[in-house]
Amino acid sequence: MDRVEKLLKEITEIPGPSGFEMKVADFVVDKMKGYYDEFIQDGLGSVILKKRGTSDSPRIMIAGHMDEVGFMVKGITKQGFIKFNPLGGWWSHNLLGQRVKIITSAGKEIIGVIGSKPPHALQPDERKKVIELDQLYIDIGVSEADPKLPEKSGIKVGDPIIPVSDFQIMADKKVYLAKAWDDRIGVAAMMETLRALKGREHPNVVFGVGTVQEEVGLRGATTAAYTIEPDIAIAVDVTLCNDTPGMPDAEYAEKMGKGPSISVMDGSIISNPFFKQLIVETAEELKIPYQLGSLTKGGTDSGRIHISKQGVPSNTLSIATRYIHSHNSILHRDDFDNLVKLIVGVVMKLDKDTVERIRTKGR
Repeated sequence: MDRVEKLLKEITEIPGPSGFEMKVADFVVDKMKGYYDEFIQDGLGSVILKKRGTSDSPRIMIAGHMDEVGFMVKGITKQGFIKFNPLGGWWSHNLLGQRVKIITSAGKEIIGVIGSKPPHALQPDERKKVIELDQLYIDIGVSEADPKLPEKSGIKVGDPIIPVSDFQIMADKKVYLAKAWDDRIGVAAMMETLRALKGREHPNVVFGVGTVQEEVGLRGATTAAYTIEPDIAIAVDVTLCNDTPGMPDAEYAEKMGKGPSISVMDGSIISNPFFKQLIVETAEELKIPYQLGSLTKGGTDSGRIHISKQGVPSNTLSIATRYIHSHNSILHRDDFDNLVKLIVGVVMKLDKDTVERIRTKGR
C-alpha cells in the first residue's frame, strides 16, 4: 500500500456524517502540518488551510466536503429498536440488512444492522414496493429480556450513525472500494494539491478547505466562502458514473477511469464558461484525460460559493464514482491522480490578470 492508498484508506474510514465532521477535521489539519501557512476554522466547523504564494491576490478557494451521508438516532422503541433520520440522500432499497455503527456521546461505537424481513415473510404486494425510510429500524441485538439495551449502551437521541465499510483494493489494483468517497476523495485531492504546491512559486494565495454539512444543504461552503472572500473557486467532489448496467446516460456521460470530470452545470450552478475553458485548456496542455459533465439532480459546494457576496467564478471538478450514497462506492486511482495534477496546473495559471479576465469577460 503506497502513501496515497494509505491516505485514502485512513480518510474514508473516519466516521464523519453531516454535523459530526470533527474527527475528519482533526485528521486533515494534523496530516497537513508543514503544507500550509495559516489555519482557520469558521464557526460552522469548516477547516481552512491558507498557503501563501508570490502574491497576496488572487485568493483561490479549493474545497472538498468532509461530511459523508449517514444517519442520526431519532428515537428508541419500547422493544429496543432504534429509529433514525437520514443525514443526506439515501435510497432505502440500498439499506436493508446493512451494518451500521452508532457512535455515542461518550465515543463508544456500537454495531447494529438495519432490519429487514426475509423473503419468506413478504406478502406478494410487499415484494413490489420499496420500503420507506421512516419504516426502517436498527437492531443492536435486543431481546424481550433486555429491551433497555440501547439505553444501557449509552445510545441517545441525536447520536450519529455511519455505514460500516472498510477500504478495499479490488481485483484491478487501481480500483478502490470504500464508504464516504463522497466526499473524502475531494478532501484528499485538496490535501494532495497543497502537498504538490509545497516549494513551488504559485502566483496567488490558495485556501484549501474541508467544508462541513454539504450533504444537508451546502452549508459549510456558505460560511467558508464568506470567511475567505475568494476571487475564484474550485469545488472537488464525486459525480455519477454511467458505465454500469441500467444507468440512463451510458452512451455519453462520465465513466470510471476516463479522467476527471469538468462540470458544465449541476443542480446548483451553471459553471463560469471562461473558467471552464481555462481548465479544459490546462488539461489538454498537460495531456490529462478529462470528461465534461452535467448533474442536474444534485448540487455541489460550488452552488453556494459562486453566489457568495459579490459573486465568485467557480467550477466543480469531480471523479466518476460508482454506487455513491451507499455503503460501498468504487472509483479509479488514475482519476484521482489526474484530478490532483489538473488542479495544480490550474492553480499555477491563476495569476491576478488571468482571474480578472475570467471575472470580467461575462459582461
